[in-house]
Amino acid sequence: MGYISELRELIGTRPIIMVGANVIVVDSENRLLLQLRADNNCWGLPGGSMEPGESLQEVAKRELYEECNLVSNHLDFLNIFSGEQFYYKYPHGDEVFNVIATFVCADYEGELRADQDEVLSLQFFSIDELPSNLNHPETPIIHEFIHMRGRRIENYPIG
Repeated sequence: MGYISELRELIGTRPIIMVGANVIVVDSENRLLLQLRADNNCWGLPGGSMEPGESLQEVAKRELYEECNLVSNHLDFLNIFSGEQFYYKYPHGDEVFNVIATFVCADYEGELRADQDEVLSLQFFSIDELPSNLNHPETPIIHEFIHMRGRRIENYPIG
């Protein structure tokens, strides 16, 4: 987080608006990829904050590769999430109001490998067996994805 780290040096832990992206990765068995975060020991989606000059799609692809070693061949836009429920206070005290662009990826390649600094574990979960300790800001995103997917007869579209 180069840009955010530089900003934090100037303003400390005060709340900021942090723009970023995350990815709901769906495997061939329609399970969701979650990562056990090193900072709060909760399961969440691969993703992170935007660097100056990046597009939201570039953020999603970069974070998916950095955190999981997966290359996205195609991303489908799900939604932009923001508002009071996306406030988050990191364990070290930094406060953010997240603005998150979420993408769905069912077309990817690479060997799953966790980033050693940010991710304790990577695992695919059935939507009926999601862990109880989901990362707070991503819980409504996952629930919206499941709700929207439930309205479709087919699996979430690829491509």
